[in-house]
Amino acid sequence: MPSRAGEVDWDALRAAAVEAMRHAYAPYSSFPVGVAGLVDDGRVVVGCNVENASYGVGLCAECGMVSQLHASGGGRLVAVSCVDAEGASLMPCGRCRQLIWEHGGASCLLQTPLGVLPMSEVLPQAFGAEDLQRRGGGVQK
Repeated sequence: MPSRAGEVDWDALRAAAVEAMRHAYAPYSSFPVGVAGLVDDGRVVVGCNVENASYGVGLCAECGMVSQLHASGGGRLVAVSCVDAEGASLMPCGRCRQLIWEHGGASCLLQTPLGVLPMSEVLPQAFGAEDLQRRGGGVQK
């Protein structure tokens, strides 16, 4: 499992995100987004945003990526690249940062507009499953 940014093929990960972005359904915002995540077993999972006329029920690209992660066998995200229509790195929204944290943790690497950062810097003092477990709630993993 890659533990440093230099061990991740960021060009390949970004290319997978760009390919996913080409399948986005964004007729309302005209803002297609694609994302690709490297899984701890070497798989790459992808997602694209899917909008809806009822704006609040649209799906971010990261939602699709996490769904594919679980539908294809689970695991932990090691590195993530999220791109816009031009292939430029995007910073995921707050909801999606939480999704990446939940499925990759503090050490998961994210390619951001300012460079590669661990999720511990992207989402400092994050709330996760461990917090629920410490307080007697949540599902034990």
